[in-house]
Amino acid sequence: MGGTKPLQGVRVVALVINLPGPIAAARLRDMGAQVVKVEPPEGDPVGAVSPDWYRSLTEGQEVVRLNLKEPAGRARLGELLDRADLLLTSTRPDALQRLGLDWPSLSARHPRLCQAAIVGYPAPIENRAGHDLTYQAGLGLLGPPGLPRTLIADLAGAERAVSATLALLLARERGQGPGYAQIALADAAASFAAPLRYGLTTPGGPLGGGLSSYSLYQARGGGWIAVAALEPHFLRRLQEELGVAHASQAELTAAFAKKTAEDWETWATEKGLPIAALRDPTAG
Repeated sequence: MGGTKPLQGVRVVALVINLPGPIAAARLRDMGAQVVKVEPPEGDPVGAVSPDWYRSLTEGQEVVRLNLKEPAGRARLGELLDRADLLLTSTRPDALQRLGLDWPSLSARHPRLCQAAIVGYPAPIENRAGHDLTYQAGLGLLGPPGLPRTLIADLAGAERAVSATLALLLARERGQGPGYAQIALADAAASFAAPLRYGLTTPGGPLGGGLSSYSLYQARGGGWIAVAALEPHFLRRLQEELGVAHASQAELTAAFAKKTAEDWETWATEKGLPIAALRDPTAG
């Protein structure tokens, strides 16, 4: 965001582990918020499975490990919340209630505090267990046996949590008082599944293989390219530059087999066409 820090002076306590909550907390940090990340005594699992990402997410934050099952841990958290503007959580509501961290209890003890609560599913099943994989499975976003290459629900949910936080803080500043927002990861994933639900990316749909000008092609040497000549002017230019009459699947398959993927990407950049070589993000 460059030099703009709209959340400068805002204090956030992030009672979050795994990914959606820490990603949201990192975004709020980038907007200028002062973030205290509260972890259990054993730490955040992300620190063990992806230490580099964990360091990136927590950079510039104060990380505090507390045992909230013990009175001393809950007392220390209460001290942090006394000075906070927002509590960000990613724990199931029934567990928060057992700790006395449900919204009615929190608002009674901390009258200035807002809360953005990330949950798995929307009410009335907000206590149902889930993870990114199960949310995607329920929305038809998986193609077995392969696992997804990214975490749609977690990333989308994090962005929704940031939006909800900004709305809560703005409402409070406008005199509407502190508020509570619940962000369901399944709902966030469902919004990202809309192209599939409405038929755009279904097999054979316009963006699911139905258009030869919006597809993947194998290049010389075994590499692949992504061709996205979706608009008419891109399609016309593609036909003219390749010298093909109709830009059919067969014509484009034959044409793109003549150069390597990297050569086609360079060529497309020079011609102003949306073509990119497929890359393995884990290589190199």
